[in-house]
Amino acid sequence: MTTRPDRRPMVSLPMLEARRTELETCAYCPKLCRSACPVSNAEPRETLTPWGKMTTAYLAAQGDVPLEASFARPAWACTGCGACTNACDHRNDVASSLTSAREAFSSRDLAPEAAQRMVHDWEAHATATRSAVAKHISAGRSAIALLVGCTYSLRASDVARDAVAAVRQLVGQVEVIDMCCGKPLKMAGARARFDSHAAQFAARTRGFDRLVVADPGCAVTFATDYREAGVRLAPRVSLLVDEAAAQLGALVASDARTDVRYHEPCSLGRILGRGAEARAVLTTITGRPPAEVTVRGGCSGGGGLLPVTMPAVSQAIAVARVAEHDAAGGGELVTACASSLVSLRRAARGQFVVSDLATWIARALRR
Repeated sequence: MTTRPDRRPMVSLPMLEARRTELETCAYCPKLCRSACPVSNAEPRETLTPWGKMTTAYLAAQGDVPLEASFARPAWACTGCGACTNACDHRNDVASSLTSAREAFSSRDLAPEAAQRMVHDWEAHATATRSAVAKHISAGRSAIALLVGCTYSLRASDVARDAVAAVRQLVGQVEVIDMCCGKPLKMAGARARFDSHAAQFAARTRGFDRLVVADPGCAVTFATDYREAGVRLAPRVSLLVDEAAAQLGALVASDARTDVRYHEPCSLGRILGRGAEARAVLTTITGRPPAEVTVRGGCSGGGGLLPVTMPAVSQAIAVARVAEHDAAGGGELVTACASSLVSLRRAARGQFVVSDLATWIARALRR
């Protein structure tokens, strides 16, 4: 067993003192989770394994390596999928620790240029989101709010439309919220901007009894990042898949003969634990349990801001999922997360249909 040296203060990045246990657990580990990381599997470099990323942050925090962009960059080589934590005997929270590392490096102006650019352009992103969501807003007030999510709204408008239609069929009149949850700011390392945005979102949704969320990535943000920021949402949060699973009798079975294969998003299955609900909904609609992509819960490469900071690696991860889908028998690929949908559609290049569970639910309710 390796003996840890006497602890020294994290003089270079004192913000990471709160993550000392997580960082040390990884730094003095024999790297048993290395095969679980989609990033280091796509780009096999020791620095990009969970051990490498956490160790680099640990050494930077203690001043053992210089505070330079090259040592900061690995903190952004994470999709937040949680696979390494699942593989860890200690259930070490790597993703949250690396998010804290991003914030610490950002406080020293060491965030990757792409992440800095995203923060700089945040107001333009917010304006574009409001414009995209505006088409779904109807007159009248409701006690129930709906957040579609910026990725659906901006990059998968067909699914955004279906999500709004499905939620209105399931719960009745809703007020569509024309904001982003703020997750991109958190993933960029812009802690102060994120905390401020979270407070604004909480103020916008105050007065609603319930907030239905279409994108599970947003739901993860509310459950983890908002709590860390000390922000509490007034309405009860539920997912679109929760609402559909509670009303399976309202879903009319499809008469389609297309083979369907399900890709479980990390945010929905591994992190939020809604895999059973999603499969129950899809089984009800298709009339049989869905076939699965070979690696259950395999990361699509769309999370953690990876498509922005490491686009080639993000694409390689999605291509690997598509290859697994083909090897398992192909067919229509169904996922249930905006970032997974966008990544898998791009990797599929139109060779087969990549759809979202929200679309299947909307169709089943219209029949």
